[in-house]
Amino acid sequence: MAPMAYRPLPTLWFLTLSLLVFALCAVSFAQGPTPDGPAASGLVSPVLTQPSFENHKFLDRQNRILFIAVAAFNGADFAVTRSNLENGGHELNPLVRPLAQSTPALAFNFAAETAGVVTVSYFLHKTGHHKLERFTSYLSIGSSATAVSYGALHH
Repeated sequence: MAPMAYRPLPTLWFLTLSLLVFALCAVSFAQGPTPDGPAASGLVSPVLTQPSFENHKFLDRQNRILFIAVAAFNGADFAVTRSNLENGGHELNPLVRPLAQSTPALAFNFAAETAGVVTVSYFLHKTGHHKLERFTSYLSIGSSATAVSYGALHH
């Protein structure tokens, strides 16, 4: 039996995993104080317990800009990925790898990713998690920008 070759994790995979762990940690701390915590005993000023984000419309100026940026970076990610695949490269994301042989399937994947970001942001907006609502777009933009940079450098 031949020994297995050691393959280090690609930088993109490690960065994506790190961002996912960071996002999960942020979600766990987004709920605020519990009813039996310091706010319930009156030790914390009511000013400190008010939400730091004002209510806003979902499609306000900032969200429109963020969603356009998400779509633009996902489009750039699609273009760089498709170019690399046409020049003999291979898809590093194991979830997207089965779609890499078809340009329409790959385009659908990136369009669905954009729609998913908007959907998750809307859900977070409706549940009052306004900081996480914006963070979802930032996370997607960062992930796509990293993928575009990696793909462009390894073209």
